[in-house]
Amino acid sequence: MSRPRQFEHFRYMGDKRTQVVHDLDNATDACAIDDIVAAETYLAFGPDDLVEARNRSYRPCRHCTTATAGEDAA
Repeated sequence: MSRPRQFEHFRYMGDKRTQVVHDLDNATDACAIDDIVAAETYLAFGPDDLVEARNRSYRPCRHCTTATAGEDAA
C-alpha cells in the first residue's frame, strides 16, 4: 500500500468519522486508507505522534501493528 500524497511527511493519519488513528508506516489493507482519503475525512497531527492523537481522543487502529507505540509515550 502506498502512502497518500497528502501524508508524505506524516506518519499518523486520523479518520474524523471514527476517531481512529492509523500508523501509515504499518497500515494494512483492512485499514481502508484509500476510503478515508476518498471521503476527505482525514487529518494529520502536529506534532506527528501517537501521544498527540490520543490527546485529541483518537484511539489506535487495531489493524495497524505499531511496533513503537510504547516508545511514543517516553
